[in-house]
Parts: sequence; C-alpha cells; structure tokens
Amino acid sequence: MGHAVTLITGDGVGPELAEAARMCVDATGVAIDWDVQEAGVDVMERLGTPVPDAVIESCKRTGVALKAPITTPVGTGFRSVNVHLRQVLDLYACVRPCKLYPGVRTLFANSKVDLVVVRENTEDLYIGIEFEKGKDETLKLIDTIKSLGGKAIKPDSGISIKPISVSGTERIVTYAFEYARKHGRKKVTSVHKANILKYSDGLFLEVSRDVAKRYTDIEFEDRIVDNMCMQLVQKPELYDVLVMPNLYGDILSDLCAGLVGGLGVAPGANIGDKGAVFEATHGSAPKYKGQWKMNPTALILSAVLMLEHLGEVEAARKLENAVAKVIAEGKFVTYDMKPHRDDPTAVGTREMAKAICDAMA
Repeated sequence: MGHAVTLITGDGVGPELAEAARMCVDATGVAIDWDVQEAGVDVMERLGTPVPDAVIESCKRTGVALKAPITTPVGTGFRSVNVHLRQVLDLYACVRPCKLYPGVRTLFANSKVDLVVVRENTEDLYIGIEFEKGKDETLKLIDTIKSLGGKAIKPDSGISIKPISVSGTERIVTYAFEYARKHGRKKVTSVHKANILKYSDGLFLEVSRDVAKRYTDIEFEDRIVDNMCMQLVQKPELYDVLVMPNLYGDILSDLCAGLVGGLGVAPGANIGDKGAVFEATHGSAPKYKGQWKMNPTALILSAVLMLEHLGEVEAARKLENAVAKVIAEGKFVTYDMKPHRDDPTAVGTREMAKAICDAMA
C-alpha cells in the first residue's frame, strides 16, 4: 500500500509540470497512490468554481497534496485560489527553501545561498478584511476609528485590516525553530517592522523573542524588513531560517528566489497540523500551455519536500541529487537554464524530467 497523495494538476502549464513531477517521484521507487484532481480556470468553466469540493475533500482525506500552478480566475469570489486552499485547510506555515545549485544562471553564482523562508500563512493583510472606498461601512469604520482617539482617515480611503495574534505568531515561530532543529540549521531570524507597527509587528517580535527562549541551542536574532532586504542582497550567506508575517514572506520569498536563479527553481510547501500542500512558487504561464517548454525544476523540488514530509528521506535526497546533477551538467535543461534563451540544444519539460529520472538509475 503506497502513500496516499492528492495530485492537483492545475491549469496553463500545470498539467505538463504535474506529469513531469509525477514521473520523477515514481522513478524514486516510492509507492504513491495518486488521487488526481483538477482545479483552476478550466474547471471554473465547467463547474462554476476553480476549487471543486472534491479537491478539498481529497486533500483532507490524503493529508498530502502536490499542486501544479493554478490561475486565479478574474471576476470570481476568490482573491487567490492558492490563498483559499491555505486558509480552508489551515496550512499556517509556508516554507520556501532557497538553495543555489551549481549551474543555475544567477548574479549570485559566487555566493553560498542556502536559506529557508518560513512565512505565516493565515493572518496579516492577506486575511482579506477590507473596506472599499466610499461604502457606508467604510465611512462608519472611519468615524469609529476617529471616535476611539485614532488618527483621522481621509473619507476617500480604502482600508485593509492587519491582524497578528499571539497564538498565530507563536505557532509559526515555534514551527521555524522546530524546522531549524530537525534540519540541523543554526539560526532563526525574525523579520518585522516593529519600529513603526508597534502593536502588530511589535507583537510578532515580542512573541518571537519569547519562543526563542525555549530554544537555547539555536541562535536567534531579528531584522527590520527593509534592512533584511538589503542584507539578503549584500550577504545572503549569513542567514539560515527566516520567519515572518504573511506579506513580508510573500515579498522576501521572491527576493530569495531571485538570489538562486528565479522562481523556476523555487519550491514551496504549505504545512498545517492536519495536512500539507507542496507547490512550485511560480504561476501557471497560460501563454506557454501545450508547448512543453517550461522548466519543471520548482515542482520537482517541491516533490522532494513532499517526500521528506512523508518520511521518505532517502528517496528525497536521491531525487534532489539527481536534479542537482542534471542542472550542473547543463545538457538536458530547458531554455531558461541555458546561457542563452534561444539555445537550440535546450530540451522540453518532459525531456528534462526524463534526464532527472535517468540520473537516479
């Protein structure tokens, strides 16, 4: 009996990447019972929703999903399909390793980049509590804030609420320290804007410091988010595990992906107490649909994280080493990983996946 895993094929280039990742996971020899589910704009046209109930039910049943990129349909009730999945499944920890593999084209090729962004997934501005400009409830909120002694807000303002809780912060910072301990990492850095946002980011920093007291074996420090951006560009080798609220995590994870070659090599995991969804951090690139030219590395590395989560550590290392070998050789890689993007020796999505499978043989 294999591990039960939901495979969400996505849309755009998603199905192509899903096939490539599945091929590589199967080549490790780990037995997987795949439950294939569809989500995204293609399903929206047929069923009226980009995330059918069957997808959620499958994720809850298996507890583990590998998700290809999904387009958020315009004009629906979903601000983001990805955010919806994280919230409904309470996947509070977004984990994005950013590791520089030799052979990847990047301005930071001479740096040693191997860090992990741990992003709180359920709070902050992304919770979606917003008040539209000019609405009665918005004007009432503005009046209420003024009556409570707050600063005057212009009546033509739109308003977004930024909640950060003690409980939400404690579990994400605890997760970051536990992750560091489990993976032999030496330092956790809490990222915030507590110098300005005293009662939200200030709370995040306060709770981070309290949690850090329970992990005396791991170094702890904090950085203001704007300074953190500069530090990562100047000396990324000094950082290990970064933990932060939702919005900063979204921004800094892309910055860190840029250090290691871009979103095409950036895996991601969304973890909760009762489930996990593993996904590439890039989009669905619908204009390339059907061309089989997209780089499958990010989703394959996300599958590496999935195998680790399933306890198949040896298979995870086998697959990661195969990916690293193919990238370092530079022969069977997609166009974006060649020195020149019009290189005629570039291979397609399926061919790169097959090379990775062959490297595990």
